[in-house]
Amino acid sequence: MEETKNLLEIKDLRIVYDTQDGRVEALNGASLSLKEGQTLGLVGETGAGKTTLAKGIMGLIPTPPGKVIDGEIFFKGQDLLKASEKDMRKIRGAEISMIFQDPMTSLNPIMTVGEQIEEVLRAHGKNHKEAVAGAGDMLEMVGIPRERAIEYPHQFSGGMKQRIIIAIALACNPTFLIADEPTTALDVTIQYQVLVMMQELKDKFNTSMLMITHDLGIVAQFCDYVAIMYAGEIVEYGTLRDVFKDPRHPYTIGLFESIPRLDEDVERLKPIHGMPPDPTNLPKGCKFSPRCKYATEACREWSCEDYCVGGEHTVRCIRFQKDAQRQEARNG
Repeated sequence: MEETKNLLEIKDLRIVYDTQDGRVEALNGASLSLKEGQTLGLVGETGAGKTTLAKGIMGLIPTPPGKVIDGEIFFKGQDLLKASEKDMRKIRGAEISMIFQDPMTSLNPIMTVGEQIEEVLRAHGKNHKEAVAGAGDMLEMVGIPRERAIEYPHQFSGGMKQRIIIAIALACNPTFLIADEPTTALDVTIQYQVLVMMQELKDKFNTSMLMITHDLGIVAQFCDYVAIMYAGEIVEYGTLRDVFKDPRHPYTIGLFESIPRLDEDVERLKPIHGMPPDPTNLPKGCKFSPRCKYATEACREWSCEDYCVGGEHTVRCIRFQKDAQRQEARNG
């Protein structure tokens, strides 16, 4: 069987924000890949750099204060960091689209929802008649009657607003969809409905997806691959089975241990002690070392490399350096 190609490859991406309080190191050599037709779950605490990574892919880093200082983002073989703004405008919406975090603030309150979908379609070559028809089709696809295209955002519930955001994102049938915590503002029942609908639309159009979330339950149900992010770095990456059945990085293990389990009766959960580091003053070496029970002096001087621990499973932890070397020797 032919191997599925990588649609997206991010290599050693570094993004900073120069502020009055100092340089914020938002991404520190983040690397990951995504195959065609697959869903990658990007997991991490608030402030880990997940949204910065998404905006970097879209070419939406505000400059100033933001700046890409190193790395590559290949999409279908094209380095997006070298693409002109004109080329990026053609790619956004048509090839890569994004569902932003908060549906309450993502829609324009003085435009009808139909006009907001039509705007995307017209920007990518549709005439007025085609855009109006397309907007109605997209609303019906996400479960909203096309007659409601003439209504304004305030006339819709939170769940329906999120459906409209999804309709806008999928209007031009993009190859790659970025969903930045798409269900954060919704109650649990509506969350599930929206996620199931997104999965059905993804399968229908064979769309690849980057699902940004802090909810490991969502990742378990809807993702094929998982990337764990900490302090602007991807500290563990692999298939869903790799990461959920055999987590290796101490931070990943800490995340799983902090989640309540139905098959265990415990009085207290195991928190990850300490706080995420200040992005204006990151520790040397491993960024997780101040919170890690396995940390040694070597961790604080380490150059932060990714080590393969089997198949596509990689871990950014010095404890696996020798394992990776032994595997490389066997493969060689």
